[in-house]
Amino acid sequence: MTLCDYADDEMMALDLANLLAGELRTALSHKDRVLFVVPGGTTPGPIFDAICDIDLDWGRVDILLSDERWRPERHIRSNTRLIRARLLVGRAAAARYVPLYAKAETPEAVLAELESNIIPTLPIDICLLGMGADMHTASLIPGAEGLEAALADDAPVLCPVRVRGEDEPRVTLSARVLAGAINTHIVITGEKKRRALERARHLRPIEAPVAALLDGATVHWAPKE
Repeated sequence: MTLCDYADDEMMALDLANLLAGELRTALSHKDRVLFVVPGGTTPGPIFDAICDIDLDWGRVDILLSDERWRPERHIRSNTRLIRARLLVGRAAAARYVPLYAKAETPEAVLAELESNIIPTLPIDICLLGMGADMHTASLIPGAEGLEAALADDAPVLCPVRVRGEDEPRVTLSARVLAGAINTHIVITGEKKRRALERARHLRPIEAPVAALLDGATVHWAPKE
């Protein structure tokens, strides 16, 4: 794991957007298409704002969420809603979006269909992830139903996850698929998450799921929450 500190979140967003764009260009120089995996949540929003108008061949970029709540994209809790509003705009509107949701009552009913669209795009070329203060990343969440299966060495591409207290299930890329990314970046803000990251380095993935992805990752941290 490599740790990059920034003076503030604005500087981090601008620097990371340029770094990600550079990695996308490098990947595009020797592949017909590249896969860019991104998180939901509020932290990556400024990064998306900075990268969406960078000049690169977005028409050859596939964009895939690391995880999604099982809600239609118009729903306020949908990660896709954020991606469409802040990343798939400007020049980046030319990218191809690969969905993690299809109309069905449960994820299990359509996992095979969703995976069939994802598998041809793998492995992940550039993976951007967040991390919660509970040391979760994507929907690899401590204590969630389905976490152990999602962390398994032989896990499928997509795994359904259910979190106590939430009304909807989630679907997440498995740790195996996320760990196979060629370039991995984890972005965190605030002292609480910095301390959580240090704890995670000494815990098992079942306790701190982000630990499964720290080997070879670059963590970007800014002090402002």
